Amino acid sequence: MTVARALLALLMFAIAAVAIVSFIAVSEVARRQAQLEAERTIAATTYGRIEYQSWGAGPAVLVIHGAGGGFDQGRLLAESLGGEGVRWISVSRFGYLGSDLPEDASVPAQALAFKELLDQLQIETVHILAMSGGVPPALKFAELFPNRTGQMVLLSSAPFTPYGPDVDDRPIPTWMYSALLGNDIVYWTLKRVARNAVEQAFDARAELRTDRIPAEEAFIRDLVDTFLPASKRVKGVLNEAAAVDPSLTYRLDQIDSHVLVVHAADDRLNPFAIGETLAARIRGSEFLGLERGGHLLLGHHAELRERISKHLVESQE
Repeated sequence: MTVARALLALLMFAIAAVAIVSFIAVSEVARRQAQLEAERTIAATTYGRIEYQSWGAGPAVLVIHGAGGGFDQGRLLAESLGGEGVRWISVSRFGYLGSDLPEDASVPAQALAFKELLDQLQIETVHILAMSGGVPPALKFAELFPNRTGQMVLLSSAPFTPYGPDVDDRPIPTWMYSALLGNDIVYWTLKRVARNAVEQAFDARAELRTDRIPAEEAFIRDLVDTFLPASKRVKGVLNEAAAVDPSLTYRLDQIDSHVLVVHAADDRLNPFAIGETLAARIRGSEFLGLERGGHLLLGHHAELRERISKHLVESQE
């Protein structure tokens, strides 16, 4: 009887602990969701709702986030690496946060949805800052609408046809990224009790952070935190394979923009060869290849902020 009572008490304690954790996690997710809804604007397009946030003044720059992101991740990218003197337009790609996942969620459809949004905002020419999974739709937009594309900055570019999505030395297996982003309570718990492991999954490795640069540490912290609500991003994550659809081609020779391509050789999420290929095949490109920095280009944010700002501002001259 004593053993049975002890097991029962242990079970009750576990149930209570799970209930408390779930309550706290759900409350934080609800606050985060309310914050996002207050910050966003929704545009109606042929491809459903497109969510975005716009701020600043100057030439328009479309910010296209990576896998697992949303307009909030794009805003973080712009604030960390983009500089001042431009009008930022950070969008949520198909299936992320408040943007719909249409029946046709292909990369060309995403590019056309961007065009519709820009038409509504009465923006004729737009510059582009894209990172990781945001690069394929940026390439397609520049291919389809060369006369509307200004300067481009492509960071840690994700696979696109003919490159495959699998990388041998990823911090965690590819399928686990979808699992990680599929449940708000699981993600909230992991970032609380195993934050280092979550940071490693985003390639924020300890060996790349030996200097502990305050601005970059804040960037990593905010990047991890902004993945809530995780459940509102999983549809977009599952749609990332659209970029490597074998039937889809990218006519990089049609891109007529001054493009800055940045990639680190030790990126564990996206192969360095992708950045090299872009620089080799896009006529108006320059390649900044870094020996180290990982996917998040750590250790280089200050110099990149200056370089990217100058690259975008040059378009005004």
